[in-house]
Amino acid sequence: MVSLKDISKACGVSIATVSKALNDHSDISKETKERVREIADKLGYHPNAAAQALKTNRSNNIGVLFVDEANSGLTHDYFSHVLDSFKKKAEQEGFDITFINGDRSRSNKMSYLSHAIYRGFDGVVIACVEFSDPEVDELIKSNIPVVTIDHTFYNRIAIVSDNIKGIRDLVTYIYEQGHRKIAYVHGLENTAVTQSRLTSFYNTLQDLGVTVRDEYMVASPYRNTEKAFEATAKLLELPDPPTCIMYSDDFAAFGGMNAIRQKGLRIPEDISVAGYDGIELARRISPLMTTIVQDTDKIGRVAASKLIDLINNPKGTLIEQIVVEGTLEKGESVANINPV
Repeated sequence: MVSLKDISKACGVSIATVSKALNDHSDISKETKERVREIADKLGYHPNAAAQALKTNRSNNIGVLFVDEANSGLTHDYFSHVLDSFKKKAEQEGFDITFINGDRSRSNKMSYLSHAIYRGFDGVVIACVEFSDPEVDELIKSNIPVVTIDHTFYNRIAIVSDNIKGIRDLVTYIYEQGHRKIAYVHGLENTAVTQSRLTSFYNTLQDLGVTVRDEYMVASPYRNTEKAFEATAKLLELPDPPTCIMYSDDFAAFGGMNAIRQKGLRIPEDISVAGYDGIELARRISPLMTTIVQDTDKIGRVAASKLIDLINNPKGTLIEQIVVEGTLEKGESVANINPV
């Protein structure tokens, strides 16, 4: 490893001057700083991370709390793209990211907060978790800078998808295509996302003068194709089945589409389908899925930017909720049944 002493010899200056130049001290001339840094780069010098952390009280490491109850892990289409964008932005700003151990059977028995303190994280992003978990509450109430994604806590920065507008845009489009018998296989989990989408669904149809039938509302876990298959099969057996079925997410919609096809029905000629999220696969199948495409790149990028702002400038960073809109992908899975 290249040391300060090696750089000192190559530059012909003292070790103290090298240290001050690399740490941008004001009593070292600009020319000397540039020369020292240039030679340090040529020699392949890299400051010791542990020593830097002790000196600056910073680790340049961000913790990521991601606990998906469906055990999708990083195969979760939506959050994997959000976290990839978060990672790229954090790394551009000189930060590394480390996952906080969310396994309930973890051997170290550390709470989320204990793990964050043990690792010396400068901040934590909470991307997917049971937000009512006491361990999450403990982390939220700590002094560690935290940004949440798709959930809002008092006095914490939150980056959230515009689920209300997304559902409104989707339902309005389905209505404009002539559908009045609209079913919704919605999320089973009692989360802020689920509640926002359900409220928007009811509110939009009420504004359009459409009655929401109880039998058309079915709860099913997110990203669960088997449960979505079962829910769809039940909807198709109704005496007066819906003409369009909305799903909590695109992945769940695949299960619904399988049930429809097993019944010998065509999409969208016999029954229409709409998803949510705009995952890549949904935009490659036939028929192209009607869905809301979430701006995962912006969500991840903004979350990283705001967390780093909070780390670097805790007193001057505004604690706010930032809403990121998605876009309607009309696709081909919702038929126009308006009378000619």
